[in-house]
Amino acid sequence: MRVAAIDIGTNSTRLLVADVEAGGVSELFRHSIVTRLGDRVDVTGRLAGDAQQRVFDVLAGYRDEFMQAGAEIAGGVATSAVRDAGNGADFVAEIGRRLGVTIDLIGGDREAQLTFAGAGSGDAVDDQRTVVVDIGGGSTEFIVGEAGELRFHVSTNIGAVRHSERFLHGDPPAPAELDALLDAAAAEIRERVPSEWRAGIKRGVAVAGTPTVLASVDLALEEFDPWKVHGHAITRERCAGLLHQLAALPLAERREVTGLHPDRAPTIVAGAAILMATLEAFELPAVTVSEHDILYGIALDLAARG
Repeated sequence: MRVAAIDIGTNSTRLLVADVEAGGVSELFRHSIVTRLGDRVDVTGRLAGDAQQRVFDVLAGYRDEFMQAGAEIAGGVATSAVRDAGNGADFVAEIGRRLGVTIDLIGGDREAQLTFAGAGSGDAVDDQRTVVVDIGGGSTEFIVGEAGELRFHVSTNIGAVRHSERFLHGDPPAPAELDALLDAAAAEIRERVPSEWRAGIKRGVAVAGTPTVLASVDLALEEFDPWKVHGHAITRERCAGLLHQLAALPLAERREVTGLHPDRAPTIVAGAAILMATLEAFELPAVTVSEHDILYGIALDLAARG
């Protein structure tokens, strides 16, 4: 079955068109556009009108593409920024009215489950105890699996957009601001992920925009290539190096870094800090970057519902 899976996140709006057969996902194409839906939601508690319009415009283009591609079913999810906003439900309903596409407003638990299903579809989750980390704009999910089974999951209010707005005010951010962000992320991980689920982790898998962008920077890719990014390992030492390299640059210079899309430059420092805090909290020497993320989980769910 050919499906179109949509993920409306805090920072980006993404599309995957894929064929799903026998529990496997064969990707045809995907897009990710930074729409900044969650700008200042942490402060105002509402989705701004211009931010909503950016998403509507992107989704209209996506609809044309997946219809031309022959998608038999289309649907998707909205996550952290939308569920935190007082007008989030109205926004999702408006998508249905304007575009005829059903978007489910999901909670953190469902987000974690779909992410785990997506990661598992690409054999990222094996018999070793594995943590899958999904760093989003407004939330980060930690999912622990073993022998192909989800054992523990939690959604936290750690996010690249949220924590940029809360902690990083200088350009470039001051060392004290960065330290405060790292301390806050580490404290929330310790509080929300019990020690028994942080211990004994043999493998880390990182999905979504932050790790894929960091992999692109690490590989110095002139043009983003998901096939080169997928499976790339980022060591703890290299993550620390990337974090301090990017944090030392003012935004205008950060936008020029090879491998870093300019639209990702405002939030990549916070994202890298969250990944660094994750590596330290789970005592991981490295994480493997995966393109098999929540979009794959959504695709599998759409096909199962038929």
